Amino acid sequence: MTVHLEVAEGVGTLRLERPPMNALDVATQDRIKELAEEATRREDVRAVVLYGGEKVFAAGADIKEMQGMDHTAMVLRSRSLQDSFTAVARIPKPVVAAVTGYALGGGCELALCADYRIAAENAKLGQPEILLGLIPGAGGTQRLARLIGPSRAKDLIFTGRMVKADEALSLGLVDRVVPAEEVYTEAHAWAARLAQGPAIALRAAKEAVDTGLETDIETGLAVERNWFAGLFATEDRERGMRSFVEEGPGKAKFV
Repeated sequence: MTVHLEVAEGVGTLRLERPPMNALDVATQDRIKELAEEATRREDVRAVVLYGGEKVFAAGADIKEMQGMDHTAMVLRSRSLQDSFTAVARIPKPVVAAVTGYALGGGCELALCADYRIAAENAKLGQPEILLGLIPGAGGTQRLARLIGPSRAKDLIFTGRMVKADEALSLGLVDRVVPAEEVYTEAHAWAARLAQGPAIALRAAKEAVDTGLETDIETGLAVERNWFAGLFATEDRERGMRSFVEEGPGKAKFV
């Protein structure tokens, strides 16, 4: 298998393992979708790390495989391609991408599906599809623009240029930059901390933010309002408030 889901202490690591560059062929795309849906279902997975290994996150699609596809074949395939990445974006739990080396094309688009991105100092990110006479096809034109703004996204998409970690940080494309040897450790720590948090409240927060970005503010506020009120029916809310009153902030143990 080219993708694995390893679970320990509430954290599921969705690891790409297709050396040397983790090229995202059709089989890998389908496997990503399968494991993202598994991570969604599993109660022992409370947070997720996306990881490509110590040397590379994912250098993009399998160009040799794509070269053999004609228009009809890609019409039939493109929806499944997008669905694979959307399955990651819709994991209703905190998701962090641990980005080492190249995250290009589909690799960058996969990182965009995470809630938070920690990059190595040697990371290089970009959407180089234009250099093939194409555009991003796995959500890049949509998620990148929502994350860093349309003009910055267009610059990266129009030119196909790669950006190093420091520029990616300044653009908002990644959230933290750390030494390469610390990327997975830091990403796992981020996920592990949230894995101890109130699962339903975290799910609610993620859905409220994501829905608000995709719709008008009134609809977003309605989603927020309904989740906010609904959380008063949870044991975690009772525990959190009782702990705050009796022990002070930040000491609650959630179930």
